[in-house]
Amino acid sequence: MPAMTRARGWASSLAVYREYRTIVMLLLGFSSGLPFLLVFSTLSAWLREAGISRTDIGLMSYVGLAYTIKFLWAPVIDHLHLPVLNRLLGKRRAWMLLAQLVAAAALVGLSFSDPAQALMPVVVFALILAFASATQDISIDAWRIEAASDEKQGALAAVYQLGYRIALIASGAGALYIAEGVSWAAAYLVMALLMGVGILSALLAPRVAEAEAPAIGEETVAHFVHRLHADGRMARSAGFLYRAVVAPFVDFFNRYGWWSLVLLALIGLYRVPDFVMGVMANPLYIDLGFELSTIATIVKLYGIWMTIAGALIGGIAAARLGVLPSLLLGAIAATGTNLIFVWLAFQGADPVALAITISIENFSGGFAGTCLIAYMSSLVNHEFAATQYALFSSAFALPGKLIGGLSGSMVDGFSATPALVGPLAAMAPHLTAQTAGYIPFFITTALMGVPAILLILLVGYARPGPAPAQAA
Repeated sequence: MPAMTRARGWASSLAVYREYRTIVMLLLGFSSGLPFLLVFSTLSAWLREAGISRTDIGLMSYVGLAYTIKFLWAPVIDHLHLPVLNRLLGKRRAWMLLAQLVAAAALVGLSFSDPAQALMPVVVFALILAFASATQDISIDAWRIEAASDEKQGALAAVYQLGYRIALIASGAGALYIAEGVSWAAAYLVMALLMGVGILSALLAPRVAEAEAPAIGEETVAHFVHRLHADGRMARSAGFLYRAVVAPFVDFFNRYGWWSLVLLALIGLYRVPDFVMGVMANPLYIDLGFELSTIATIVKLYGIWMTIAGALIGGIAAARLGVLPSLLLGAIAATGTNLIFVWLAFQGADPVALAITISIENFSGGFAGTCLIAYMSSLVNHEFAATQYALFSSAFALPGKLIGGLSGSMVDGFSATPALVGPLAAMAPHLTAQTAGYIPFFITTALMGVPAILLILLVGYARPGPAPAQAA
């Protein structure tokens, strides 16, 4: 009987993947992931082939800052209703559709541009694409949070990552194949057509409830404006600005108190090991002597599917075990698997060892990513879903990216330390001063995950539940 009960429990956990909203989430994940590489590595390949200097290509990468600072305009998406579209589709889907149409138009603009003749049109259209893509991400995240309960957020996060990763294959390898076989113009035009997947899914997505309860302190602000004898327009403007910009942060800190700082630290530190390690992963493969074709096959193709598998299992774990326990498992796995790269460094250019490493690393990374998305979603007040989740997603990416910029210096520093490199190089014939420096580096990145694990334990055992949202 217990075995039958457990079987039914797992069956009910898997059933969420067959729900209509989950299928829509898969398509929206594809739409969200499609533009990403088209303003990063795919665009860089096009520019380099067109003879653009590496300096200019590096400067072009700054268009991607739109993804990092998207919390700045998330309040507008939370509270500004688009004319006509809002009435037909609701706030979330209206913004989603507008962003997708703008992204598709920007891709069409890029397809008709020629960087060899004029770089400025490419810059403009890439910038528009990046901001439209980031806006789409904000609206999709808000819809996902409002479309399902906390128990189902893990499954939605998992299928979102599945769609996202498939889109990366399409906009990465797929676009390169089309560019080589036909032209870059054709590649970007096909990508514009594929944005139709997102447009269709936005139209088919269920409309979510939109509550407009007063925000904490909103009545106080209205009373203050009234005492200043402000006219109706000023009062409405002040109320909108407070609710859109200030209230989401007041609400979060009111519900969690000083624990808010702990939660933000947890989110910010959770993926630091992966972000820092990830910068040096490809240089490790090259320095160990792996061929580019081997890296492409094992890391870029096979690895994506292992990430997808981890993401799907993470969704099931979040539903069965709860968000916080699965978050802890993900942190332990993602931190510990940094050490698998130490083992790879000792094995050398062995494709089997690389496949084992990528299997473990990508699976744990996908698992941890799903658990983090589910956890961040559980912290959000649906009244301010877009703004608060955009804040969390920026917080989790920023520390790792900042520290990741120093990863090369860390490896070089370890490589220049004979007391470390000498004994390590003596343990394996293929290790040189250049490659031995990776071993203490990956041990260091594994240790970077310890603070997040300790914070999860602290939150799990000591933090009380959030205060209920109130409209004082």
